[in-house]
Amino acid sequence: MTARAPKRFDTEVDGILLLDKPGGISSNRALQDVRALYRARSGGHTGSLDPLATGLLPLCFGEATKFAGHLLDADKRYRVVVQLGTRTDTADRDGTVVETKPVPAFDAARLDAALSGFLGESEQIPPMHSALKRDGVPLYELARRGETVERAPRRVTIHAFTLVIREGDRLTLDVHCSKGTYVRTLIEDLAAKLDTLGHVAELRRSTVGPFGPEGLYTLEQLHALAEGSAADPAALRALLLPVDAGLMGWPEVLLGSDAAAFIAHGNPVQVPPGPAGTVRIYGPRGFLGLGERDLAGVLAPKRLIRNGIFL
Repeated sequence: MTARAPKRFDTEVDGILLLDKPGGISSNRALQDVRALYRARSGGHTGSLDPLATGLLPLCFGEATKFAGHLLDADKRYRVVVQLGTRTDTADRDGTVVETKPVPAFDAARLDAALSGFLGESEQIPPMHSALKRDGVPLYELARRGETVERAPRRVTIHAFTLVIREGDRLTLDVHCSKGTYVRTLIEDLAAKLDTLGHVAELRRSTVGPFGPEGLYTLEQLHALAEGSAADPAALRALLLPVDAGLMGWPEVLLGSDAAAFIAHGNPVQVPPGPAGTVRIYGPRGFLGLGERDLAGVLAPKRLIRNGIFL
């Protein structure tokens, strides 16, 4: 009897990989490529990058997917190259040029004033070429059919918006922003303040929450470890960060073995009083999940990893 071929996604993999996403592919395509290399049963990414964009794309596998939402909500930082004078139908270089306009002369003071005008909270209307859905249909599909629908504005926060270099009608800018910010829309709005048009020529994400530009791995590096005569599954696993790597902003609570076993089964436990709010919970052998501590020191489980992994 012929042995059954192993399943493609048949391995329990828990952890976070910091991928240096290449340009030209979607975030989901990059995720599925890496997931296949790990043969991981489950995985997700923490905020899409446009196919044009490169840079940091944290990928969560197994138990780490339970906490991916915290990275989705995190601030991001980008470096963006802006081409002034032209507008495309997608607001980036992948689109078709639909309008041109002369770029008026402006000095550093005017540019700085324009950039500073975006700092703080504001409302931003998402672009039609986005993954947001209307009646279950992504807006970009409607846009490809030539349809435009009304979009509700979103509250976003721009923490920093600065010039790196100016070369003629091209600007290289750093953007530090909240979740949900569309850099393409920000660039079109900036161009309008400068009395011209503009689109994103290049975009690279450098930070997501606590993760910075260090420790990223390319698809080429991952394939080299997973395939061919030099394949090394242990080396591939060694690239994963711990499940709790994206949660270090919260305080931690360390439990003894009895309390750890108790909370792992969904029961609240008494801990020393401390600031109320979300905390990371650890047992004698490691991370257990997130909990909510009240002012009286009652710790209730909020989001736990699989029972028994570290007990």
